[in-house]
Amino acid sequence: MTDTRPPASLDQIVARTEISDLLYTYSYHLDMNHPERLLELFVEDCEVVYAPNFGARGKVAYAATLQGIGTYFKATSHHVSNVVVTFDGPDRASVRSVLYAMHRYQRERPDGIFWGQYHDEIVRENG
Repeated sequence: MTDTRPPASLDQIVARTEISDLLYTYSYHLDMNHPERLLELFVEDCEVVYAPNFGARGKVAYAATLQGIGTYFKATSHHVSNVVVTFDGPDRASVRSVLYAMHRYQRERPDGIFWGQYHDEIVRENG
């Protein structure tokens, strides 16, 4: 099989690392129950979809979905891997990654183990 893609630039190699770090930082702040730090990672017109009929459009609505997260979960552990980045411009990329997450609930409910994928559109604003 012949790879016909143009070689990655140094800027793209650096951006791939920054994007991976962004996904890992998101998971860390989610697991540490830092909703204010999670919000810092999103643009004003974000759209977040966690499941059918559960998500938010815009940062204000996303902040509302994060309220009380510490009263719902005793602990979570999100593991992100297999990060694939496709650049859509110098400041925009489409990203697919694999998620493995464990949830321990505050309420009487068995622990949950989840597998899935993140499909993200990453935008760099103001550097």
